[in-house]
Amino acid sequence: MEFLGTTQTASYCGSKKSYLFPEPVCTSTTQDSYQSYYLPGYRYLNSWKPSLFYRVSAVPTNSNEQGNMRICAPLRPPTILPSVRSALYARYSPRDWYQANTVQYKGSESCRHWAGRLNDDSLRLMQDKDQLTHQTQDNTGRSLGQRLSDIDFWRSELTYELDRLLTEIRALETAKRRLECAADEAQRPLKVALECLYNREKRMGIDLVHDDVEKNLIQEVDLFKSCQERMRKLAERIDQQLGINRDAQHALERDLSDKNSAHFIDEKCYNLRNTSDSISFYHGVEKIDGTVSVPETWAKFSDDNIRHSQNARANSIKLREETENTLENVSEEMWKQFTDTNLAFTNRIAEIADTKNKLQTHLAKTLQEIFQTENTIMLLERAIMAKECPLKVAQTRLEGRTRRPNVELCRDIPQFKLVNEVFTIDDTLQTLKLRLREAQDTLQLLVLNKARLEHDLSVKANSLFIDKKCMDMRKTFPSTPRLIGYT
Repeated sequence: MEFLGTTQTASYCGSKKSYLFPEPVCTSTTQDSYQSYYLPGYRYLNSWKPSLFYRVSAVPTNSNEQGNMRICAPLRPPTILPSVRSALYARYSPRDWYQANTVQYKGSESCRHWAGRLNDDSLRLMQDKDQLTHQTQDNTGRSLGQRLSDIDFWRSELTYELDRLLTEIRALETAKRRLECAADEAQRPLKVALECLYNREKRMGIDLVHDDVEKNLIQEVDLFKSCQERMRKLAERIDQQLGINRDAQHALERDLSDKNSAHFIDEKCYNLRNTSDSISFYHGVEKIDGTVSVPETWAKFSDDNIRHSQNARANSIKLREETENTLENVSEEMWKQFTDTNLAFTNRIAEIADTKNKLQTHLAKTLQEIFQTENTIMLLERAIMAKECPLKVAQTRLEGRTRRPNVELCRDIPQFKLVNEVFTIDDTLQTLKLRLREAQDTLQLLVLNKARLEHDLSVKANSLFIDKKCMDMRKTFPSTPRLIGYT
């Protein structure tokens, strides 16, 4: 591994040489156990002791060590009695003294040289690391600034889309209210049409006919119910679309809230400096990975929310256009049917009134004919009564002449005249009586016809009253703005 701030050719990166004693090469144990990570001059802290100490301590104890002593003969200590061993430890030779000073000089010089190079390399290392730290911090700051720009961009997109979605939701709610108001407005004309049908059921006799008015009223009722059903179904679809729009709104608001929180946090992090008071150590925080997205999925999440909102708005716009067309068509259809029904009522009322007038004319003529027939009957009765006396005279004459004696009972001309007179008067009476019965029968027919005319007149008057009452009820009809949902 390369040391940061230094080169591989630095002297302290290689193996260290001892300036006090040469490297022992007698055994492999010394080489295996040696580690060169001590600074020069600090490897042998007891180097000030005389060499005699090492010679005394290096006395071999067995035959193997004696063989090694042959190799390292200059280090073999002389035989020293135990009684003078402690005295030898406290005594130094001049050679030891000079040698210790020399070693101290060389060790100090080596340490100073080592420390100087280490200081230079450390300064260079600190400069490099300081430059690297500043560069890394600047890059991180620029990344945070770019991140803030990205968050601001998506915040503006989300805010713009949320405003448009809220506007669309309000417009769709207005369209739903218009549909509900239009359906409610159509309820009153529907009740009027139903009441007209119920009232026309009170017509009597022959006037209880399935005419054009009744057909138009039935069509009007069916049309109003159909229009109300269409508007209610469309209102249900709008209600479902409002649920979808509110889901999109909640997703946008949640995303926007998260973006605001992230922007606040990143802006706070972006404004942090080395002199800030709120900085502190959080050991191990760089090892914690609590992220749940990458920049691509992060941007895609907001883009999906916006696309979902745009699709919801597009569907809402289609529904509003359909609502507008439906309200206009329904208003036109209801107005047209209402006008047709009123026209049928007008025609029917005029027809009934004309029929009533004709019936009244016929009734007047019938009454006049009854009066004349009654006069004729009275004259016939008087004529019959007037013929009774001549008949009595003729029959009395015939009866008196039957009392003539013998041959005087002659069938003479007076006799023939009297018989003929009696037959003539009797025939006249029969004819007058027959005519009287015919006149009386005609009078009965005229009276019966008069009764029928009067009954028919009452029926027509009742029908005319009902239709006029219905027309009075139908004088008012919701205006076009109210029919299309405006209150």
